[in-house]
Amino acid sequence: MSPENNPIPSKDEPPVFFDADHAARLQDLAFAVSERIPEISDRILREIERATVVPAGSLPAHVVSIGSSVTYRDNALDRVQSVTLVMPADADIGAKRVSVLTPIGAALIGLSEGAEISWATRGGEVRWLTVLEVTPAA
Repeated sequence: MSPENNPIPSKDEPPVFFDADHAARLQDLAFAVSERIPEISDRILREIERATVVPAGSLPAHVVSIGSSVTYRDNALDRVQSVTLVMPADADIGAKRVSVLTPIGAALIGLSEGAEISWATRGGEVRWLTVLEVTPAA
């Protein structure tokens, strides 16, 4: 990954956590889209590489995972939003179901409540977000 695709140094990145089953699915997904959307693929693979992977079903409730509802603040715009993070086939922006293959989805996956991280918009603008609340999948 080139430095311009990694807007913050790794020492400043918050810890991330993945359920073992989701880590495997996300890794397969990232490899599958690596030529079409390399920046998202790289981000997901980098997050998996540095993540603490826990046994399936053991992810703490305050960690963003597939199916979690997440309230976060876009710190650049000082705007709070709530979305549900989903796999690409289940995405529906009108219903606030955001794919993990979007810049914001790839930034949110694995974060805990209170975590802050940078993310790059599709236009290349680097922004910071803060995870305010996580509700696990029902």
